[in-house]
Amino acid sequence: MGYGIKLRIWGEYALFTRPEMKVERVSYDVMTPSAARGILDAIYWKPSIRWVIDNIHVLKPVRFENIRRNEVAKRVSINNVDMQDNAPVYIYADDSKTRQQRASMVLRDVEYIIEAHFEFTKTDDNNEGKHLDIFSRRAKAGQCFHRPYFGCREFPVNFEWCDDIPVSQLSGEQNLGFMLYDINFENNMVPQFFRAIMRNGIINCQKEVVL
Repeated sequence: MGYGIKLRIWGEYALFTRPEMKVERVSYDVMTPSAARGILDAIYWKPSIRWVIDNIHVLKPVRFENIRRNEVAKRVSINNVDMQDNAPVYIYADDSKTRQQRASMVLRDVEYIIEAHFEFTKTDDNNEGKHLDIFSRRAKAGQCFHRPYFGCREFPVNFEWCDDIPVSQLSGEQNLGFMLYDINFENNMVPQFFRAIMRNGIINCQKEVVL
């Protein structure tokens, strides 16, 4: 827990899709721990460390908005690709048979602070000061391996290093129900869920994970 960081993130839209919704996309009320980890990985990822989300601070009231988005109706399958052919593999999104317009219930005007720490994996690169300095330098300079996003790539994340956590606009306790915690990639990509409780705008992510 000594290798902790705080990162302020904000954006105009966010969409953290609930897995139980089959057709139309509906967002969770707040950002999931897996989405927070993905943002940290986008800024600084190394095979020698693993990010663990401690707390998510929700700084602004939860606001939903209905929008319509264009999506593709299929994915590229390697089973249908002729490996002997040098033709590019792609989906033509402008094709009327491929493009679908779907309604989405998204979050509007979001702002969070991620509190997290990193743990070492089974490698020899165990210099905690080096990893912390690199992350802080990249966060302060606005550098990232790829632009982080709030659930969908069309909703980019703005981020900055944070020293002091501002007071949230939310108060009281709210039970957000079961929320996706993360995907266990070491165990056949099994999804993990946890009971999310928000107290005065803070979600403690170090809870018992429920499979």
